Amino acid sequence: MRRSEVLAEESIVCLQKALNHLREIWELIGIPEDQRLQRTEVVKKHIKDLLDMMIAEEESLKERLIKSISICQKELNTLCSELHVEPFQEEGETTILQLEKDLRTQVELMRKQKKERKQELRLLQEQDQELCEVLCMAHYDIDSTSVPSLEELSQFRQHVASLRETKASRHEEFVNIKRQIILCMEELDHTPDTSFERDVVCEDEDAFCLSLENIATLQKLLRQLEMRKSQNEAVCEGLRAQIRELWDRLQIPEEEREAVATVMTGSKAKVRKALQLEVDRLEELKMQNMKKVIEAIRVELAQYWDQCFYSQEQRQAFAPYYAEDYTENLLQLHDAEIVRLRNYYEVHKELFEGVQKWEESWRLFLEFERKASDPSRFTNRGGNLLKEEKQRAKLQKTLPKLEEELKARIEMWEQEHSKAFVVNGQKFMEYVMEQWEMHRLEKERAKQERQLKNKKQTETEMLYGSAPRTPNKRRGLAPNTPGKVRKLNTTTMSNATANSSIRPVFGGTVYRSPVSRLPPSGSKPVTTSTCSGKKTPRAGRHGANKENLELNGSILSGGYPALAPLQRNFSINSVASTYSEFARELSKASKSDATSRILNSTNIQS
Repeated sequence: MRRSEVLAEESIVCLQKALNHLREIWELIGIPEDQRLQRTEVVKKHIKDLLDMMIAEEESLKERLIKSISICQKELNTLCSELHVEPFQEEGETTILQLEKDLRTQVELMRKQKKERKQELRLLQEQDQELCEVLCMAHYDIDSTSVPSLEELSQFRQHVASLRETKASRHEEFVNIKRQIILCMEELDHTPDTSFERDVVCEDEDAFCLSLENIATLQKLLRQLEMRKSQNEAVCEGLRAQIRELWDRLQIPEEEREAVATVMTGSKAKVRKALQLEVDRLEELKMQNMKKVIEAIRVELAQYWDQCFYSQEQRQAFAPYYAEDYTENLLQLHDAEIVRLRNYYEVHKELFEGVQKWEESWRLFLEFERKASDPSRFTNRGGNLLKEEKQRAKLQKTLPKLEEELKARIEMWEQEHSKAFVVNGQKFMEYVMEQWEMHRLEKERAKQERQLKNKKQTETEMLYGSAPRTPNKRRGLAPNTPGKVRKLNTTTMSNATANSSIRPVFGGTVYRSPVSRLPPSGSKPVTTSTCSGKKTPRAGRHGANKENLELNGSILSGGYPALAPLQRNFSINSVASTYSEFARELSKASKSDATSRILNSTNIQS
């Protein structure tokens, strides 16, 4: 049971108790029945009027609620239509009071949304109008009388954001172009002479209309100013180049050059005017010093001839170079030729630099080849020999590679220009092959000379014997300093003359032979033996040491000083019979000596 029903029953009980109480009072008082009836009617009327009034009020409330529901529903439907949302639907069964409350709440929410959308639309329209005025664009097409939908507002917001980005980018571009325009005008000493230029330079940046047309006009103005600036710079640079060339030709001293150093940079109008004045002054001076100028041009021509690898015939083809009549016409011919050569060199600069690189590598290669055939290279003590060998090996690899690259580039150039690329009057590859052939012939010639020289030396040694080869004393070593002992080849002793001496290996005293030389007749010498009481060596041992001999009884002394030197006398025939062995031993000794020097130099370097 509901609480309201309980309260209604309690109200009925209270009314009954009240009526019973009234009856009891009326009885005690003694009110007659008719008056009790009247009084009961009065009570009934009062109760009925009160209830009727209350019922009327509640009925009025119900009517108001129903009316309010109807009004809210109509307004809610209108708002839903304006806001482009789904109509409101009450979920489940509800009372009139709750329905009215829900509809009223929903209407208030819809009204708020409508107000917010209208406010946002108005704000976006204001922003759009401001941006469109700056950008000189048409306003955004939207109905301002109706309530915009969420999608329409989103599109409008995106449009306004896009306008802001466009304005920012155009403003940045305008500022950059304006700054460059001002710099160009300052460089050109140009003052704004049109209304557009004054608007750009003099007016406030925010007041400038950032339309596409104005931006395009700005860019065009900047291009015009930059073109004038570049033309002015080119003219000034040409004047400076002309001034430097005239300075060099006329050999102007540094003091006069420094006087105009301030105008050697920049391209303003006053700088250009000053440069032109200097050129006019130098041109007049050039006409006064014609011979000196032409000779300076000829020096430069010779340099370009060398850089372009001109042959003698090509150089002689320019006849004015050798003329002695120094006139203005001759000067013009030289000027035209130097311009032609300069352009020719610049066009083919890469090829000429490649040929120059090959020439330098070729000269270095020939230098290494010359050093490789020089016997004095083995006296190296600083490690240069090993370094040169590495460079030589590297150059032998890179030189052919460079030739192949140049060959490919020259062939491509010849196909493009339909003519031969000439170096020193002949095709480059023919020139290269000629250089290699000359190098090969030179090596063959040197080889034949060495062979002829060795043959003559061998014949001389066969007839007269070889010269003694005494090892040089190492500098900085004391006579009695112990160290490595270099073994002397026995064949060297056998070829020594009677008056030669041999230094003892361990620092012993040198003894000279008291015996005279061989007689010219070549007869056998008298054999003597002075061995200080020692036994004479056996014949077999004597035969095995034929190389250790002295002619005409010369004494060989060496080894330890305390021991008596051995004295052996042999004939010339025995010396001649062992010459073949001597030659082999001599060759081995020379190779061993060269190898030991290379190892020593390598050890010192490391």
